[in-house]
Amino acid sequence: MAEVNKEVQEQTNYEEHEDDFASMLEESFSKSEGGEGIVEGTIVEIKEDSALVDVGKKSEGRLNISEITDEEGNLKFNVGDKIKVAILGYRNERPIISYKKALRKEKVKEFIQNFDESSEEKRVVEGVIIAKNRGGFIVESDDGVEFFLPKSQAAFKDLKNVIGRRVKAYILKIDKDSESIVISRKKYLDAKRRERAALIKSVLNAKEPIEGVIKKITSYGMFVDVGGIDGLVHYSEISYKGPVNPAKYFEEGDKVFVKAINYDKDKRHLSLSVKAAMPDPWEDLKEQLEVGDTIKVTVSNIEPYGVFVDLGNDIEGFLHVSEISWDKNIKHPKDYLKLGEEIDVEVIEIDTENRRLRVSLKALQPKPFEEFLKKYKVGDVVKGVITTITNFGAFVKIDKVEGLLHNEDASWDKSKKCKDLFKVGDEVEVKIINIDKDKEKISLSKKELEESPIDKFIKSHKNGDIVKGKVRGIKDFGVFVEIENGVDALIRKEDLGDLKIDELKAGDEIEAAIAFMDKDRKKIRLSVRKLSKMKEREALNSINEDEKITLGDIIKEQLK
Repeated sequence: MAEVNKEVQEQTNYEEHEDDFASMLEESFSKSEGGEGIVEGTIVEIKEDSALVDVGKKSEGRLNISEITDEEGNLKFNVGDKIKVAILGYRNERPIISYKKALRKEKVKEFIQNFDESSEEKRVVEGVIIAKNRGGFIVESDDGVEFFLPKSQAAFKDLKNVIGRRVKAYILKIDKDSESIVISRKKYLDAKRRERAALIKSVLNAKEPIEGVIKKITSYGMFVDVGGIDGLVHYSEISYKGPVNPAKYFEEGDKVFVKAINYDKDKRHLSLSVKAAMPDPWEDLKEQLEVGDTIKVTVSNIEPYGVFVDLGNDIEGFLHVSEISWDKNIKHPKDYLKLGEEIDVEVIEIDTENRRLRVSLKALQPKPFEEFLKKYKVGDVVKGVITTITNFGAFVKIDKVEGLLHNEDASWDKSKKCKDLFKVGDEVEVKIINIDKDKEKISLSKKELEESPIDKFIKSHKNGDIVKGKVRGIKDFGVFVEIENGVDALIRKEDLGDLKIDELKAGDEIEAAIAFMDKDRKKIRLSVRKLSKMKEREALNSINEDEKITLGDIIKEQLK
């Protein structure tokens, strides 16, 4: 109703100012053309820069030579030719004439004669503003017809810089007597606004999808023309897969069905959606798929954190990098998969509410730890490759699983650690010393493949041998002594002899006799007390040998 009242008011305003429009137009032509219209004259002389034309006045009119030459400078007329000109005014009683103005006036006359007032479509004209005067602007169409655009109907914020601007306008008045045409850009824009508002309303209220034409494709979406109005399809509204590059699916000029989803009145921004015009595949997914199902998919995108896979029904699933392989050292998914590759995966999560589908590739592969258990056991000697070195040891990859080679199991030399012995990529031979099936952990040893310092010591020594060592540790039950590099022995408290355990300290040197050696348990015990007895016996034997005392001599001595 408001729009109707507005249009009535506009028509009233137009009628009130109709005479003003006409008078301004006449003023425009009278100032520029002298008000005498078009006459026929005869060319009487052609000079270098002008031509003299007899128009029935006291003096000939002077015509600029450029008006009767073509683009190449050739004359269109010769002396004696008849020519129509417009008398624009006088200077010193000589008429100022224009051939081009006459042609324009003729075109205006022809336009008026052929104008169909019943056709609303023909009431819209287009042209370029070529001049201005006190009342408004002169607009020339591409075929040379001139129209008058009053300032009040121009609808420009800035009236200063409009010459050369192309405009569309609505024909307000045609005066056949004065051969003048008054146009209104304001009325044309108002009509277009009403037309746009009606179109937007119909698009927003449309229940069925609307066919549009793609006008422009950008990185963030594409502009679609729906019945003369452009709307933006954001890249997140193209597919149910999520944000996609529209250039992968469409080209400019393609026809596409869309639905309107929003209109911002302030910004005059229409938002459209392609996916809203299609059935929602996530609804069908509820009935078609369950967790645990195996499906065939196509790799559609590869990122460092995982892979997107296409189910073929406008739905994408996500394959996280941790679900690609049982291998824990994946550097990038592209090392395992390539774009366009078809793979079988297992569905591990379906969240239709949040439109999320997660799949797994490794779930369909044999579990490496179970394969390891079938092939190896504790005590087996295997070869592997160092994958990681830490402060506490190194991880060794055996087939598709990793075992831990702890620092204390790497070498009999306790001062050396894995970081001192190996580097990543080294191939090593190790022994499996433990398998924890519950925690899926494997313990390895390298030193057990080498002869231990204790074994070497036991081979070269026997019980009773006298050795020296340094105190390495003191406990309540005895003292640990390092007798060779990497070989420790225990002196029990009761075997310390005259030594006081409280008076001993780390680094003290102790001499003792080997009291016990256990090769299987790799244990050695020493005894200071035994060494003392051995020395006493040795001294006694030495004395007896010097005095040559015999048992008979001793008995005789006792019988005296």
